[in-house]
Amino acid sequence: MNEGVKILSSKEEILTKIREDLFNYDAEGIKVDVEKALNMGLSALEIIDVLSDCMREIGDKFARLELFLTDLMMAGDTMKVALEILLPKIPKEKAVSKGKIVIGTIKGDIHDIGKNIVSAMLTASGFEVYDIGKDAPPSKFLEEAEKVKADVIGASALMTTTMPALKDLIDYINAKGLRSKYKIIVGGGPVTKEYAEEIGADAYAENAVEAVKVIENLIKK
Repeated sequence: MNEGVKILSSKEEILTKIREDLFNYDAEGIKVDVEKALNMGLSALEIIDVLSDCMREIGDKFARLELFLTDLMMAGDTMKVALEILLPKIPKEKAVSKGKIVIGTIKGDIHDIGKNIVSAMLTASGFEVYDIGKDAPPSKFLEEAEKVKADVIGASALMTTTMPALKDLIDYINAKGLRSKYKIIVGGGPVTKEYAEEIGADAYAENAVEAVKVIENLIKK
């Protein structure tokens, strides 16, 4: 009995330590502690669940202006370090995909902080994410979506000068006669819900946490 309680306590302690690593943006620490947790018998899915809760909490704090964009960026980078270890450990039959997402930063925009955070959050939430990177032309979004049979295309613009490229993407997919095949979500610093509606996007997300919720709802429709 005492041994069982001790093991339980140790597992709780290591999960608490992993949470602290993420909240402190400690990439080296999280690498060590995730490996330690796996060696103690915790499953990759259990650890990802804890990390996902942490990222949602961090995202909520950012949405409430309690954290800066740099905090969100560092948390996303730390999360990615953990996911690089954990995702390959998930048994394929248990890794049930919620859907396939192609995500990228639009042509002309070389900023990918927000997109990287959304990508990490979606992956942790059980989606298959195909990240085409930054400065991506409309053809690259559509080509990847067709290749992987995506459910959703996510595009971000971090500058007001590149916002029109979001409309170019939707117009391009329309011109190819494939608009009804994909749900399109847009986001990024200067982007608004009104602008998303104006250009014909299916949805808009203000931050990474919202993006996960919105995409879950889009796929259910």
